[in-house]
Amino acid sequence: MAKGEGGEQYSNASLLSKPGNSDSISFAKKHEHKNKLSVCNKLCYAIGGAPYQITGCALGFFLQIYLLDVAQLDPFYASIILFVGRAWDAITDPTVGFLVSRSPWTRFGRMLPWIVISTPVAVVSYFLIWYVPPFEDKKVIWYLFFYCLFQSLQTCFHVPYSALTMFISSEQKERDSATAYRMTVEVLGTVVGTAIQGQIVGMANAPCVPGPGEILAGMSNSSFGLNGTDHVISLEHTRAAYMIASGVICLIYVLCAIVLFFGVKEQKESSRPKAEPLSFLQGIKLVMGHGPYAKLVMVFLFTSLAFMLLEGNFALFCSYTLGFRNDFQNILLVIMLSATLTIPFWQWFLTKFGKKTAVYVGTLCAVPFMILVVCLKSNLIVTYFVSFAAGVSVAAAFLLPWSMLPDVVDDFQVQNPQATGHEALFYSFYVFFTKFASGVSLGISTLSLDFAGYISRGCSQPTEVDITLKVLVSAAPIFLIVVGLVILYTYPIDEDKRQCNRKILQELRDEAESETDSTELSKMI
Repeated sequence: MAKGEGGEQYSNASLLSKPGNSDSISFAKKHEHKNKLSVCNKLCYAIGGAPYQITGCALGFFLQIYLLDVAQLDPFYASIILFVGRAWDAITDPTVGFLVSRSPWTRFGRMLPWIVISTPVAVVSYFLIWYVPPFEDKKVIWYLFFYCLFQSLQTCFHVPYSALTMFISSEQKERDSATAYRMTVEVLGTVVGTAIQGQIVGMANAPCVPGPGEILAGMSNSSFGLNGTDHVISLEHTRAAYMIASGVICLIYVLCAIVLFFGVKEQKESSRPKAEPLSFLQGIKLVMGHGPYAKLVMVFLFTSLAFMLLEGNFALFCSYTLGFRNDFQNILLVIMLSATLTIPFWQWFLTKFGKKTAVYVGTLCAVPFMILVVCLKSNLIVTYFVSFAAGVSVAAAFLLPWSMLPDVVDDFQVQNPQATGHEALFYSFYVFFTKFASGVSLGISTLSLDFAGYISRGCSQPTEVDITLKVLVSAAPIFLIVVGLVILYTYPIDEDKRQCNRKILQELRDEAESETDSTELSKMI
């Protein structure tokens, strides 16, 4: 200790003149090389983020219509499954984060074992979500159990994976680069999930059941058949298509986990927490007590609810209200492709005009298309155009929350310089609130369809159902967007504040690094 204290009295010039200085330079070079990530390492890390997005898109777009039209559940029970499953998923995020932070170190690391152990059971439970059991009485329990089980196991994969960013390198530049690779792959994952599930299922749509009026209208026509297919495609074919799609996604899930495990090495010295992990209640008190974070969460809570309502009900809306039963999977794919292609534009826009402006423009540009899609007469070409344009706004909704959260964390660190190691809390609780909101939106929307008189597998729906679907994909999302943007007006972190916080934090980091380097060099002399 005395040697270290004495070493701190030397200037940089005197340190350079000492014989041991070559050792210090060598130490620095070795440290830098150790934390350098190859392109292969970054790609392997990024591929690990694909399963979360692929399964998320498949469940978000198709689970509701699957439960109603293929599993043939009552809308009331389907709403319970969707709400409880998402609410359970929200609760498991901070819980798993709490457990991961207390996990012991193994020779494979502290995060990677969670990923490896959870993967096999996760893919089995995901596959069974898309399997229709041969019994009727316990069907609701079947789907609720495996949906909740998969959400729990996926959390055991994704929470450690997200935290792994901090443990693959101690260099901020390398972590930022790896994160850029990850976001690119995750965006592509949304397209892959939509394409696999949509295209496979789209080739075997469940046959609809004509109502009394349709049967009478078709009795005079000898060629009348259900859904115009004369039973060429049966309900069993549709169920098999869902299982094939889930099997393909499960295979991709396993391959991504294998690539992540063998392509990424977790650093032991980076795995030590900076501070004692907080309990759930302590954590929520800490993050929600920070004003800018609370406002930002409320903004994206309302805007996310808007897009979740649109996502969860769009397949039903295309199938019944617009009458594009055989084309909805292509419409969904157009939306996701458009979102993927326009993310670089929004990245440029927010750096050019600021993040608050980007949120206003990006979110509001969806409103005209939400209005057009329900007001214009059903036209497939117009619907494709509207869907492509709406995807531009979806890209903004995907990118901007993750772009603004670091600004809130920086602001918290500036105001609380002694509080370290709590950055992950802001991310985990943001995910908690958005997932809980997702469960609420899916539960309420499916329950609304039940009250409106939704007919499972019906070739047509009552007028009340059409009105309800229009409200769920247009009026309700627009109202939620307006509320969120009003709250955004009070959000205090503008571009000037953000740059000021960044400058203060950089000065603090430079001081800390200077002290650390001086201590390490003095110990080597």
